[in-house]
Amino acid sequence: MASNNEYLEYILGQLSELEEIIYRTMMGEFILYYRGKIVGGIYDDRLLVKPVKSAVRYMPAAPYELPYDGAKRMLLVEEVNNKKFLTGLFDAMYAELPASKQKRGK
Repeated sequence: MASNNEYLEYILGQLSELEEIIYRTMMGEFILYYRGKIVGGIYDDRLLVKPVKSAVRYMPAAPYELPYDGAKRMLLVEEVNNKKFLTGLFDAMYAELPASKQKRGK
């Protein structure tokens, strides 16, 4: 099941206080970037983030879920209605997120 654009727009609205939030569509789902780093994505209308240590500390009771079959487990963000919580989570995670790999030119 693919995620719908309405859910994406809602999450982007909740993150609107952060600068440099962008997304890319991939196979009907959405990968979320914060200041050039992949923070997580929207899969089946669920906000999932990378399970970096700071995210686990920020959401100690968050369940791990698979974004799709064969993928690595990610943390489910259940407090999507709390704008302050979401912006705090993304800010807390940023320093631990790996830099995006640069694509090689052809």
